[in-house]
Amino acid sequence: MRNAKIRRTTKETDISMELCLDGAGKAEIDTGIGFFDHMLDSFARHGLFDLKVKIDGDLRVDGHHSVEDCGLVLGQAIREAVGDKKGIRRYGSFILPMDEVLVLCAVDLCGRPYFSMDAEFPTQRCGEFDTELVREFFYAVSYSAAMNLHIKVLSPGNSHHMIEAIFKGFAKALDMAVSHDERITDVLSTKGSL
Repeated sequence: MRNAKIRRTTKETDISMELCLDGAGKAEIDTGIGFFDHMLDSFARHGLFDLKVKIDGDLRVDGHHSVEDCGLVLGQAIREAVGDKKGIRRYGSFILPMDEVLVLCAVDLCGRPYFSMDAEFPTQRCGEFDTELVREFFYAVSYSAAMNLHIKVLSPGNSHHMIEAIFKGFAKALDMAVSHDERITDVLSTKGSL
């Protein structure tokens, strides 16, 4: 089982996280932001990752620090849990429909961080969640995990549908990237390392 357990404490947030890449989609999420809880639960369920997250953040300020720092911790957990990357597919991509919305997500666990996102949300908030924090979260995940991550909303629509499709699409692409392929006996790279 590929697992990681991370604790990150700053003056702004106190985050504990447990991630199992070889899970069954079980989630225990408490971030203090209901919509964000729903998105992380969707990520776990659709990626078939087991995920526990507890955040005590400075929500009296806003949700920025909690969401961004959660992205940093999730990226670190992915990097730790995936280990030496021997035998994994490395790449994953998924096009996910959700009602009127269509989202593309592509992942490369190459060890080199890069992030690109093409999405404009029609509303500023979903519940107590600022929609601009979607970009902050995934930027933090990509750089902390040292992954190449591209997200593109192909057909926009309702903000809730767009964000949920992004989280689910990322989950499916990541699940593909971390999956083992028996034909890959080392790391999938001409360099011999990732």
